[in-house]
Amino acid sequence: MASPFQSFCHTVSVFFLFFFWVSFIYSTGVVEASIDAMSTKIDLSLSRPNRIYRPSEPLEGKILVKSASSISHYGIRMAINGSVNLQVRGGSAGVIESFYGVVKPITILSRTLEIRPSGKIVSGTTEIPFSITLRNPKEDNSERFYETFHGTNISIQYLATVDIMRGYLHKSLSATVEFIVESDKADLLNPPISPEMVIFYITQDTQRHPILPELKSGGFRITGRISTQCSMLEPLSGELTVEASVLPICSIDIHLLRVESVLLGEKIITETSLIQTTQIADGDVCRNMTLPIYVVLPRLLTCPTVLAGPFSIEFKVAIVIFFQSELSRLHPKFDPLTPRLWMAMETLPLELVRARPYASWTVES
Repeated sequence: MASPFQSFCHTVSVFFLFFFWVSFIYSTGVVEASIDAMSTKIDLSLSRPNRIYRPSEPLEGKILVKSASSISHYGIRMAINGSVNLQVRGGSAGVIESFYGVVKPITILSRTLEIRPSGKIVSGTTEIPFSITLRNPKEDNSERFYETFHGTNISIQYLATVDIMRGYLHKSLSATVEFIVESDKADLLNPPISPEMVIFYITQDTQRHPILPELKSGGFRITGRISTQCSMLEPLSGELTVEASVLPICSIDIHLLRVESVLLGEKIITETSLIQTTQIADGDVCRNMTLPIYVVLPRLLTCPTVLAGPFSIEFKVAIVIFFQSELSRLHPKFDPLTPRLWMAMETLPLELVRARPYASWTVES
């Protein structure tokens, strides 16, 4: 008959043997899962190369699975998410606001659809088609689909994510792609959109910042006109004329600016940043000669002007004239948004709208 000590030692031995056996099985499964994940690749391909869709249109494409061997899965799911991500950087807010820099995102779209039930994917390349309607007509459509926009403090993004569930011991396969959302055709304005042209003039008396003494005394005068309402499909246009200038002109630039405002508590944090710069003249231009203004709008960095409750996205256009001076040569690098002694500028509000293409509108009408 075994003693109590021998029975205890036998129990401990059985326990450790069981523990090491489970650990071996688990580690083997993890290794197999990592090797399986490395030999299997998944990709998400949309039906449109430009990835532009409207809320009333279906999001269509294919799930591409490349595997060296057949794999089992517990279902293939597609998730469609759209949100407005808001944040406030420390430079544009006070000390208190900087602690609450990330604002809760605004959910625009959140849908999940099962593409395939549990089963097996054969070896080689497998194409699995999918089609998901972004806006469900049976649901409440009070939430607005804002257009895709990537700014400094505000980002409006739509993502499609596919997941192939592999079980506990296998790593799930996943792929994500961003698609671009534009306004529905029913919400578009009919062309032609007549641009609202604003006449401007830039002189030493219109400047709100200090300028060079010779500019202040000798003077300069630049006149022109530019559109302050522009369709997203058309370039920002206008014209400019240098009538007089006591100093030679170095460059004339058009700055496209975005003005992002975020509601943080009871305070509105606003920040202006530069989108792009277009040079329309290099060197001292001839006096009284009309220069055309032609600026192509970047797609992902601009969107129709948005005035919502928690946030707003607005735009401005700035005409900037740089004069030749010794002081400007000493500061070749500087912030283009900061006024300098050797520059003059005029900033105007710019409203961007989405309109139908003129060709399609004439066919429909």
